[in-house]
Amino acid sequence: MVKKQYKGSVYIGRGMVLSVFDPWSSPLCTCPFKYSLHPYTGCSHQCLYCYATSYIRVERSTPKKDFIKRLLRDLERANPQIPISMSNSSDPYPPEEAAYKLTRKTLEILLPRGFKVLVVTKGALVARDADLLSKGNAAVTMTITTLDENLAKRLEPGAPSPRERINALRVLVEHNVPVGVRVDPIIPFLNDDESEIKELIETLASIGVKFIVTSTYKARPDNLKRMKKGFPEIADKLDRLYRASGEWVRGYWYLPLILRKKLLRPVIEAARKMGLEYATCREGLTSREWFNAKSCDGTHLIPLRVEPKKKTLLDT
Repeated sequence: MVKKQYKGSVYIGRGMVLSVFDPWSSPLCTCPFKYSLHPYTGCSHQCLYCYATSYIRVERSTPKKDFIKRLLRDLERANPQIPISMSNSSDPYPPEEAAYKLTRKTLEILLPRGFKVLVVTKGALVARDADLLSKGNAAVTMTITTLDENLAKRLEPGAPSPRERINALRVLVEHNVPVGVRVDPIIPFLNDDESEIKELIETLASIGVKFIVTSTYKARPDNLKRMKKGFPEIADKLDRLYRASGEWVRGYWYLPLILRKKLLRPVIEAARKMGLEYATCREGLTSREWFNAKSCDGTHLIPLRVEPKKKTLLDT
C-alpha cells in the first residue's frame, strides 16, 4: 500500500515516479517549488563530475519498471500549476531513448494535458521531439560545459559532443522552443579559461539562447575520485583546493567563496554583455550582480500554450 501525505496542494508519497524536488534541503538552493520526474534510472552519459551517482550508481540508463502506468496514476493527484523538471539526475535523453522512446511517450502524456515541463538534458536527441515541445508548455535547458571537443569527451564520455548539443539547440530555437543553457560545472584548471568561456557564451547567444545558469564544481567523495583518475595531471591540485582548503556543505566540498566568485565571474559578465538572463546554482549568490533571471533553473522560460484540460483531484 502506498503511504501518502499532503504538502500544501501537492500529493507526495512513496512508490511514486512523480515526486517533489528535494535538493537534500540545501540552504543554498534557490530552485522554485517543482516536481521531479525521471523516466530512466542510471545514466549512460557517465559524466565524471556527476553529483547523482551516490544514489543512482554508475550504470547505464535503464527504463523504470511500469513507468508510464505509474506516471498516469500519479498525474491523477498532481497539481498542473507546479512545473515538472525532467530530469534532475538521470538524463531523459540517453542514447537508449532512441529505441525506448520513453521520454517522448512521457511528453505525449504531459503536454496535451497542459502540464508545465522543463527538460534538463545533455542529450542532442531532444531535437527529435521539437514537434511536441513546440506545442506544449515546455522549455529546455541544455548543459554545455565547454566547446572543447576533446575535453568534453574526457569529462562526459557518454554524452553527445558540444557540437551536437549546439545543433540540437538550433533546431529547438527554430521550432520556437524556449531554451536556456547550463554552463556548469566550472572546474578549476579544466574549463575555466576566460576566453573560451566568452566564446561559448557568444556562440550560445548567436543561436538564440536567452538564459544562462552557471555553477562551480562541487566535490563529493565518489565524483572527486573519478575526476582525479580521469585527470591525474591535476589530481593533487583538486585535492588541495577542495579537501584541504574547501568547505564541507551538506555532503559536498565547496571551494572558498572568493575562488567560486572568480570562476563564475567570466560566465556572468559574458552573459550580461550579450544581454542574456543569468543565474547561479547552489552558490549562495543571489544579488543582482550574480542573478537577474526570474528563476535559477529555467522554469520561468516555460510558455503557457495549453490550459490544463481537467481539474486534478486536489482541486475538486
